Amino acid sequence: MASESLDKIRLTSAVPNHVAIIMDGNGRWAKQKGLPRQVGHREGMKSVRETIEGAIEAGIKILTLFAFSTEKMESST
Repeated sequence: MASESLDKIRLTSAVPNHVAIIMDGNGRWAKQKGLPRQVGHREGMKSVRETIEGAIEAGIKILTLFAFSTEKMESST
């Protein structure tokens, strides 16, 4: 998914200066596949690396990544 978004950015003539991405659902993704949550988090880290590398390749100067869990937010209130 990250590479699809970066491909769209590369196809445009104007590269954005700042891109912000909100990541959520790695644990749910793993659970739906019958895998431990840690596997989902590990896959999420792979996506983060790919996103950073792609942003550098595309010439994006500022990249903001939010790793967020709605479950964690709900459990803390």
